[in-house]
Amino acid sequence: MIQSDFSKQESGPVVVVLGATGGIGSALCGRLAAKGYALIAGARNEEKLNSLAEETGIEVFKLDATQPDQVDSCITRAVDLYGRIDGVANCVGSLLLKPAHLTTETEWEATLAVNLGSAFATVRAAARAMKQGGSIVLVSSAAARVGLANHEAIAAAKAGVIGLTLSAAATYAPRGIRVNCVAPGLVRTPLTSRITENEAALKGSLAMHALGRIGEASDVASAMEWLLDPAQAWVTGQVIGVDGGLASLRPR
Repeated sequence: MIQSDFSKQESGPVVVVLGATGGIGSALCGRLAAKGYALIAGARNEEKLNSLAEETGIEVFKLDATQPDQVDSCITRAVDLYGRIDGVANCVGSLLLKPAHLTTETEWEATLAVNLGSAFATVRAAARAMKQGGSIVLVSSAAARVGLANHEAIAAAKAGVIGLTLSAAATYAPRGIRVNCVAPGLVRTPLTSRITENEAALKGSLAMHALGRIGEASDVASAMEWLLDPAQAWVTGQVIGVDGGLASLRPR
């Protein structure tokens, strides 16, 4: 089995973060940059990417993560810059709250492409590029682990991410590549603003989380940072619920 030994390398671990300008992605970039990781941040919004680069001093790469060739190019860019790649985190995602009978074909296909398609493209590109082991971290959802009304499309896509995580972890373990995912509950980000900024919706969501609050981007980013850390060399094939107890507990 081949494993990376970051302690013998001149620079910190080299990590690519996709979906880097979203709430969780930007929080993760900030945490990794503060620890001295060499980062490439990928996202669609060039203006937000440039702002992130100014704030953190990291490399950025404009891409649409639903396009596998663009994901490949981003990973290749990281290898060209640093000579290797040690970790990849996919924070790309969307949120569609509709029952199945009201979900259009276009919405269904887009939900799969953004959430599951980008995750598969990430695993494929990273596995091709990681020559000395490394860590791949994906994002699923508590909705994939517990039945939530009006979540059919997103729950199906995020459940696919869990299946992808487990299979890829088994496939690439002999090469020292670890594959894990986090499964958040409701997190306060721009993506969820229509829920978190609606008093009635927020009150209902709070009641579903046993810890009595919704998540912050830093809660999820912290778990992803832990999974990317080379110190967690014996952690693979795990689905870590960062959800305030949503998927496993029933509040009193």
